[in-house]
Amino acid sequence: MAVTRYSEEFKRDAVGLVESSGRSVNSVAKELGINTESLRKWVLRARGSAGGGDGEAVRPAEREELKRLRKQVRELELEKEILRKAAQYFAKEMSR
Repeated sequence: MAVTRYSEEFKRDAVGLVESSGRSVNSVAKELGINTESLRKWVLRARGSAGGGDGEAVRPAEREELKRLRKQVRELELEKEILRKAAQYFAKEMSR
């Protein structure tokens, strides 16, 4: 059995067909003449859940937003810590 290599463009188009048509992976794979499991893996990879997780897809835009929000949370936590220490310092100075 020969191994068939598909171009990235073909894979994207096949995944796009599954997602836009609402049809099952099986029916699209049969129509395109490709292995069902190959198409299933491409779809999972495109949805960002090929590595496991909770099964929910994370789109690239959502991934970027998560990255930005996590950075913002770190910055805000640092600012909060600085303000907490400043409040302690000034409270100590006021009691003298």
